[in-house]
Amino acid sequence: MKSFRTEIENPLVEKDIIDLEKKIGEFKSGSISDQKFRSLRLARGIYGQRQPGVQMIRIKLPYGRVTPKQLIAISNISDEYSTGILHLTTRQDVQIHYVSLDRTPELWARLEEDDITIREACGNTVRNVTASDKAGIDPNEPFDVTPYAHAVFSYFLRKPFGQELGRKIKIAFSNSEEDTAFSYIHDIGFIPKVKMENEVEERGFKVLLGGGLGAQPFLAQTAFEFLPENKVIPFIEAALRVFDRHGERISRHKARLKFLINKIGLAEFLNLVDEESKAVIHKEYTINRNIPLTTVPERKTYSTFRPLDEASYRIWLATNTFHQKQAGFLGVYVKVLLGNISTAKARQLADVISLYAADDVRITINQGFLLRFVREAALLPLYIELLKLQLAEPGFNSIADITACPGTDTCNLGISNSTQVAKELERVIVEEYPQLIHNNDIKIKISGCMNSCGQHSLAQIGFHGSSFKVGAHVVPALQVLLGGGTVGNGIGRISDKVIKVASKRAPEVLRTLLDDYKLNAENGEKFNTYYERNGENYFYQLLKTLGNNSDLMDEEYIDWGGIEKFKTAIGVGECASVIIDLVATLIYEAEEKLEWSAEAFDAGSWNDSIYHSYSALISAAKALLLDKEVHVNTQHGIINDFDKYFIETGDVILENSFREFALQINQREPSKEFAEEYFDSAKAFFVRAKEYRQQKVKLLTI
Repeated sequence: MKSFRTEIENPLVEKDIIDLEKKIGEFKSGSISDQKFRSLRLARGIYGQRQPGVQMIRIKLPYGRVTPKQLIAISNISDEYSTGILHLTTRQDVQIHYVSLDRTPELWARLEEDDITIREACGNTVRNVTASDKAGIDPNEPFDVTPYAHAVFSYFLRKPFGQELGRKIKIAFSNSEEDTAFSYIHDIGFIPKVKMENEVEERGFKVLLGGGLGAQPFLAQTAFEFLPENKVIPFIEAALRVFDRHGERISRHKARLKFLINKIGLAEFLNLVDEESKAVIHKEYTINRNIPLTTVPERKTYSTFRPLDEASYRIWLATNTFHQKQAGFLGVYVKVLLGNISTAKARQLADVISLYAADDVRITINQGFLLRFVREAALLPLYIELLKLQLAEPGFNSIADITACPGTDTCNLGISNSTQVAKELERVIVEEYPQLIHNNDIKIKISGCMNSCGQHSLAQIGFHGSSFKVGAHVVPALQVLLGGGTVGNGIGRISDKVIKVASKRAPEVLRTLLDDYKLNAENGEKFNTYYERNGENYFYQLLKTLGNNSDLMDEEYIDWGGIEKFKTAIGVGECASVIIDLVATLIYEAEEKLEWSAEAFDAGSWNDSIYHSYSALISAAKALLLDKEVHVNTQHGIINDFDKYFIETGDVILENSFREFALQINQREPSKEFAEEYFDSAKAFFVRAKEYRQQKVKLLTI
């Protein structure tokens, strides 16, 4: 393996990569379990694929920002370590597939040379912070949310309380009440607001909590109508600490923040956040609004010529461009089929961007690109260059621009193929309903399973992969969902499950819906209004014949893109790490966390040191509880049950209750003195716990 140790300037990054390399060695030698290693690698953006022995690497690009130089770097790395294909995700990341585990430390080091990370791109962590792609250039935005998204990304990267959460946390910043970042489906969502105080403009955000898609979608609830900008990061930190302590730890299907808030109520959750505020080091946090400036293209004179097809150019202008709030500049959208682009084409696109647009490209939530600060004079030459790359297809973010996750191509949880059916549905629209490429009201979104990585639950017309049995055979199927979408200002609609059909019937489902909409919608009526007016049963009856499985053709037993009869082959999902309840592993983890606490203390990071000490206490206490076969599913439960089974019984002696001991973390200010005292107490507790465990093992072996 190529040495990277002298090539990385950031010591934290270098330590991360060296630690990954070390843990890979320990995993391969059997020193650490597969489950424990899975948790570690997921937090470093390394995700197991459906295909054994290879990994998907998720590259974390906060708010989707990528420069042409970075796009070229990612393309070069994909060529060297992967397959030469980049996948743009609905969370504004880039994924590359089929990477050897052994090469991941070197790959990561190469990315860091261009200030790109994979840290916390997967696993039970704070995931990529997403934002509206128009942020900073939208004429309708109150202010640019980019600095706020950047600050949240930077602040929470590597924070101790964000590494081993019960489940992932997704944060989004919309740039206006249009809510194009879908705040209402996120764990924490923000919408910018401005109010005047004593004739002074005050910035803040409407805050949404507890949203999420998946098999059980929840719409987020409003936590604040206006939270001042300097309270954003303190609030997120306190909320994460509460979720870390009170969130579910065993049943991963009930572990997202939405389930905790649904269980205890929003008011109680916010009360716990208030209680936690003492432990948060920053009571206010000023956001630096002056992040690195965008390099705007120089004014140039271009040759005067006309497009070969004037009509096509006009359609592209109408559907793929918009005027920025900066006079004389336009934003230009690039549609990327299924978010998949070859590295050769990506490099060529990067060169084109360098000529005609700013060095601030945004990956869009619907898996495309937004080129920013394109001068009006550059539109036609840019269009011609995009035509050469086959990247000038009109209809961006229209019904003809379908969002789809990779499905059974690479994902362990995929049930039926989502990518090939998306291609077929786009073909149906372009060839049979070309006028609809101007329709931005209807969105089609497809997921390979119910977990909604393709966001089918918030589509006007959604599909997710499924199956059903006919006799001894299994048929690939799609669940049809209708009526989802964004209302605005943090309000959304979750689509209704209407009917399940064989996958090969999806094109006919689409034709039936579009034909009926054209025939029966009232003048100017939007699709969701038409859906609500008629009701779910109307559409079930409309599609009922397509759900009849008594007349299946032979080809309908074969999935899209397949050649053999369909078989379900669902693996173990890695959307979040598996929790390990082995006593020895927990003891090991407690000791490791004490080491991290000492390192943080030596570095002057009192807050981080305190949290590592707390985590060591929890791991040690959980180990002893499991040794008594007491199973707990939250940190809060561990604290209470340790008092019940150890302190009250006299098995472990403490000056006060374990609850009082452990929860000093949110009762005392995070000072140097407290960090030192808490570490010493945690270390002493760990020594007693380890001795207790060793004594019990010794008695069992006599």
